[in-house]
Amino acid sequence: MDRFDEMKDKVLTVQEVSTYLRVHPSTIYRMLKKNLLPAFRVGSDWRFTVEAIDKWRASVESGVRAAASTTAESAQSDARE
Repeated sequence: MDRFDEMKDKVLTVQEVSTYLRVHPSTIYRMLKKNLLPAFRVGSDWRFTVEAIDKWRASVESGVRAAASTTAESAQSDARE
């Protein structure tokens, strides 16, 4: 089993996921409050799986790119008219 497979099944804490995503822990808590991150609770503590975070990140990145290209296409369309 390589290191990626070991990481994929790992459960992360708020501190660890903030390091993984390279954001401040308060940003993670803010996103949790708005239900923007896939997470679950263990008692009063939040936990995250690397696999769920990676899927969430991929969907957010693809959504951002789609919105950006739609905006660019709309601007080009407006310029032609």
